[in-house]
Amino acid sequence: MKSTACFNYDAPALTRRDLLKGGGCGFGSLAMSAMAAGADGLLAHHAPKAKRVIFLFMHGGPSQVDTFDPKPELTKRDGQVMPFAPAKNLDPTATRQAKLFGSPWKFKQYGQSGLPVSELFPNVAQHVDDLCVVRSMQSKGQSHGQAVCMAHTGTDNFVRPSVGAWVNYGLGEINSNLPGFISISPSASHGGPRNYGPAFLPAKHQATTIGANGKLDAKANFQFLDSGADAGLQAKKLDFLQQMNREHLARTKHALVEGVIESMELAFKMQSAAPSVIDTKEEPEHIKSMYGIGTKETDTYGRQCLLARKFAEAGVRYIQVSTPNVWDQHGNLKKAHEKNSLAVDKPISGLLTDLKQRGLLEDTLVIWGGEFGRTPIAQGSNGRDHNPQGFTWWCAGGGTKGGYAHGATDEFGYYSIQNKVHMHDFHATVLYLLGLDHEALTYKYAGRDFRLTDVYGHVVKEMIA
Repeated sequence: MKSTACFNYDAPALTRRDLLKGGGCGFGSLAMSAMAAGADGLLAHHAPKAKRVIFLFMHGGPSQVDTFDPKPELTKRDGQVMPFAPAKNLDPTATRQAKLFGSPWKFKQYGQSGLPVSELFPNVAQHVDDLCVVRSMQSKGQSHGQAVCMAHTGTDNFVRPSVGAWVNYGLGEINSNLPGFISISPSASHGGPRNYGPAFLPAKHQATTIGANGKLDAKANFQFLDSGADAGLQAKKLDFLQQMNREHLARTKHALVEGVIESMELAFKMQSAAPSVIDTKEEPEHIKSMYGIGTKETDTYGRQCLLARKFAEAGVRYIQVSTPNVWDQHGNLKKAHEKNSLAVDKPISGLLTDLKQRGLLEDTLVIWGGEFGRTPIAQGSNGRDHNPQGFTWWCAGGGTKGGYAHGATDEFGYYSIQNKVHMHDFHATVLYLLGLDHEALTYKYAGRDFRLTDVYGHVVKEMIA
């Protein structure tokens, strides 16, 4: 069979960095170096309000009407037929029944702002004056696979760079000995590596993954390193590999090869820098207790949230902390949501407290949310179906407005009806808080300029303090 490999070669893309290095006899590169020496962000478009992001991803989709978006009318009319037609793309069983399902939990107002939070999150509720609760979220994709990728990459069906990869590409690392993007306990389902991958961006912008046990994924991140060799031997091995890579780069001028070179160098440096950050043994007992470490129900997520704080403090730019796909309650909502919230409520509260007492919350943007919410109508007798039409995310710190609720769903919590915030808008706002213009943060690939928000999105200025 005749090989067609030679016809599949893509011409190397001209990136902004290439242009700065080559244009004007290299003076663009000198200017970029001066920018790097004077600021954390290499290519920030304006003064940032946040330096880093911690994304607390609740995989499966928590119910907004049972957590942060109370609906008294829904509770009042529990069991009645919904007075308007549900979305056409819902489960046919749920469509035929269309019975309202009131929340099993009570809501209470907290803090000076008086924002309501349900009984599921009594610890996070103590921080409402720091929360910017967005009740009018909308997304694309009725299925988990679509919606999870939408939340992480800005598209529901194409392979595109994840949010963390875009941030790392636009701003670069704060700490040269650590990656700019880390994903803690990433899910293998519903997109898997796509949710923390670089797609067509250089390979160095993919997340370094940390397992649920708090250990680096050596197979994924350090394939070229020999853990049994001493540092001198590993350095020689790296030098040999990098020499071959640079020769290959000189021949091809391909950005992917440059990304491999940078990734290998970072991985080598991480061997000495990462262990002290990952090790939580020396943390004071009162700090561990604050995260729920040592208690069966909260130990796992507590350790992950503590790692997120340590990575943020050490200079990691974007950190994902994911739960497994546990929030998908098509049935048995009460028992399962109570179990899930118990596992994360205290750890998240501990994270917010710890960031604030260390002076980190001011410039750390903490984001909480799932790929979508749940319907206000019952699925079966005691579950809720997927609902991307209207749901809740919240932010804390990083220049967002605390003690504030933005937007609204209808009186039953089904559709976003006021100050709608699409996922593209949310992503645009996150980039803005980090000092990036979502319309200007582009990468040329396959003949066109790509961006996280595609051709959509606007910054939600009302969320910003």
